Amino acid sequence: MNLPTQLPTPSVEYGLVSPMLIVLGAAVLGVLVEALLPRRLRYRAQVTLSVAALVAAFGAVVFVARDLHGGNGVDAVMGAIAVDMPALFLQGTILLVGVLGILLIGERAPASPDAESRGLDAFTPQASAVAGSVAEKVASRAGVMQTEVFPLTMFALAGMLLFPAANDLLTMFIALEVLSLPLYLLCGLARRRRLLSQESSLKYFLLGAFASAFFLYGAAMLYGYAGTLRFQGIAEAVSAGTGKTSLALIGTGLVLVGVLFKVGAVPFHSWIPDVYQGAPTPATAFMAAATKIAAFGAMLRLFYVALPELRDDWRPVLWAIAIVTMVVGTVTAVTQNDVKRMLGYSAVAHTGFILTGVIAGNAAGVSSTLFYLFAYGFSTLGAFAVVGLVRDADGEEDSALARWAGLGRRYPVVGTVFALFLLAFAGIPLTSGFVSKFAVFKAAGEGGALPLVVVGVIASAIAAYFYVRVIVLMFFTERPADAPVVVVPSALTTAVVTVTAAVTFALGALPQPLLDLADSADRFF
Repeated sequence: MNLPTQLPTPSVEYGLVSPMLIVLGAAVLGVLVEALLPRRLRYRAQVTLSVAALVAAFGAVVFVARDLHGGNGVDAVMGAIAVDMPALFLQGTILLVGVLGILLIGERAPASPDAESRGLDAFTPQASAVAGSVAEKVASRAGVMQTEVFPLTMFALAGMLLFPAANDLLTMFIALEVLSLPLYLLCGLARRRRLLSQESSLKYFLLGAFASAFFLYGAAMLYGYAGTLRFQGIAEAVSAGTGKTSLALIGTGLVLVGVLFKVGAVPFHSWIPDVYQGAPTPATAFMAAATKIAAFGAMLRLFYVALPELRDDWRPVLWAIAIVTMVVGTVTAVTQNDVKRMLGYSAVAHTGFILTGVIAGNAAGVSSTLFYLFAYGFSTLGAFAVVGLVRDADGEEDSALARWAGLGRRYPVVGTVFALFLLAFAGIPLTSGFVSKFAVFKAAGEGGALPLVVVGVIASAIAAYFYVRVIVLMFFTERPADAPVVVVPSALTTAVVTVTAAVTFALGALPQPLLDLADSADRFF
């Protein structure tokens, strides 16, 4: 066997991949902090390190985007990573969501019990001084922080940054595993209080492992067809018509299984309501927002860079999946009696809506999908942040829908903010959800998918029912005798709720700046 006399010298463009390196470096430093610092110093060090790294990484994304000449993308690390405007837009979105996720995970506030006896709203600072059994129970738990959650979250974010920027199937698989493994652990961090958390972690891990195996097998089949794992090479092989196209189609289907599992599309959605309900609410908020952004970014790159020539083959499949996802997610959410499970099935329905933008197959489809992911990420994070503030008499989170009756009348600020997020999910005008749905439906219509738009509009109308039902329950229903209370968050969670609510309203009232930014990021390298 003749070996090459000289192997190519590996090259790493550190500036282009600096956002990922910063986050990954912070994750490694976080592990060292856990190992070397005394427990009393870990929390402050981990929060400071994580937030500082994410802000620095976001600055690096902005710097790299300004350096791209005319928006043209480049490759890095010997072609394994694509640095283009869609990847940078998604990375910036993931980092912003990551900062808010870290702040939410870092909640250590003393809790307020029933502030009603003092005539105080739950978000009023003075309410934190009210004494009571709920406050004592929640505060005692808040005093013990599992600080390993911070490096785990940073590792997950590093994988999420790489996932939509991967330029070959092997890099994409590595990113998939790097983002998934920490999430499996994050879902089980409430195991000492709830067996449900342990169950959700195990279910997510087992189903995720199967999905990853499908992805890897599909990647192997595409390599067998094209002789390369690079997306451009696969596209060239398909365009040239080399080999057996059936092998490429089977490989595409298997890879699609792995990606559809991550976005939570039917029939790969069964883990979502159980995991969303069982995982700690801050982990659910982070996972629900950031994972969907990264996974849809990877899906866009797969279909628009590697497999555009097979559009006539994969579009009918995605049509069917999108329709079933919208219908199943919407109809099933109507029957839920738990707020977190309702939001889980709502996430399934939104996956179907976002798929309409992917199916469009044009530049408008890319830009509208990017806008939708940005808007949905902030609204989802804010909604789960509010859910985490509602506690029962034992200080545990209480998401039973019937017990939320009268919550908005008793805590008007909390009820109003949560109603804003629900209206955004429903797609009501003057919220980010309306602009998002209008954008993806318009792109799908331009791409020849008018029947899909009709199904989406009908599903949105049905979805409005169960969102409005919660609002009616909170504001126009008498509260039960054992109604939960809303605890007073620390400044961290208050900042998360405030920012997400402001973004949700601002993108509904003045969406044009972000729409223009998304329009400038509609070309893949």
